[in-house]
Amino acid sequence: MTLEKLTLRSVEVRAVLVPLRRKIVSKVGCFDQWPMILIDLHTEQGITGHSYLEPYLRQSLRYLVPAIRDLATARLNKCVAPIDGFRIDHQSLSLVGYEGMSLIAVSGLDMAAWDALAKAANLPLAALLGGTIGSVPAYNSNGLWLADVDTLADEAEALVAEGGFKGLKIRLGRERLADDLAAIDKVRKRVGAEIKLMVDFNQGLTLGQALHRCHALDDQGIYWFEEPITYNNLAGYAQLSRELRTPVQLGENFYGPRAVSQAIAAGAGDLVMPDLMRIGGVTGWLRAAAIAGAAGIEISTHLYPEFAAHLMRVTETGHWLEWQDWADPILQEPFSLDSGTLQIPNRPGAGIEWNEDAVKRFQYQA
Repeated sequence: MTLEKLTLRSVEVRAVLVPLRRKIVSKVGCFDQWPMILIDLHTEQGITGHSYLEPYLRQSLRYLVPAIRDLATARLNKCVAPIDGFRIDHQSLSLVGYEGMSLIAVSGLDMAAWDALAKAANLPLAALLGGTIGSVPAYNSNGLWLADVDTLADEAEALVAEGGFKGLKIRLGRERLADDLAAIDKVRKRVGAEIKLMVDFNQGLTLGQALHRCHALDDQGIYWFEEPITYNNLAGYAQLSRELRTPVQLGENFYGPRAVSQAIAAGAGDLVMPDLMRIGGVTGWLRAAAIAGAAGIEISTHLYPEFAAHLMRVTETGHWLEWQDWADPILQEPFSLDSGTLQIPNRPGAGIEWNEDAVKRFQYQA
């Protein structure tokens, strides 16, 4: 088989605000709409690669969309080669810094380039990367926010039923420890002790608060404690990891694969979960996964379940996929769920195409 060479013709970048089925209520903010950036990488050969970004804040769309367009302009009429593109883009940003919006823009283009390359080969992305398509273990992250404790049991039951899930993410960090304990108790009594509960504090605690709260919750059978403190306090994470029996999870705010290496070297956490938007897209994930695999550290995903599912199939220490349906309203055919797993469809590329009617309906002028 000869892989068709692709030449970049243009990149279309659109912003949308997608309504959420369940309002997000967390330590980092409250959201009933979800901002997304849709990237269409058009080639001279007629193949279009798709990707999307989820930058959390509506106002960030004003800065990210032009940054993506600027990077894309420098690639026009050049070969679509994601590894080379990642290196060139990374080098071009040395004067403004590799983290934050810079790497987010690079990541979006990287994912679209990989999607186009897999489509050119007429292969699912996982197959292009040397793996196979199939099922990926997932937990449901679509709810259990910092809402009224009395509503959590019904919601937990509904979340399990959405896909026969064996794990749920619950957000903790309320003002009173008693309320966090009550939240865990109500959810467990409704869904049963066999359902794994992944706890996310969304960086909402100081180190002192985290030491108090996590020690108090350490006998609750929690599957992991995620981001109790600010993401870059590696010394604090190392202390928590040493003192707690419950595994400590971090990594969604790692910018670039070297951040994974630095965290592992510091003993900061037992588990890692890079976010494709920040780690560097598919290219960044592959490098981060190799680092985690060499260290024997289990690696889970954060958001982007469609691309992430493909990557989990080629990740040595792949652990859990975080499932949320926030992109489903603008997808032609969302991925299906079965018995707590996400099913990768047998489609070329990452397997996503836009529902253009929905895109027009939710389009946002950034």
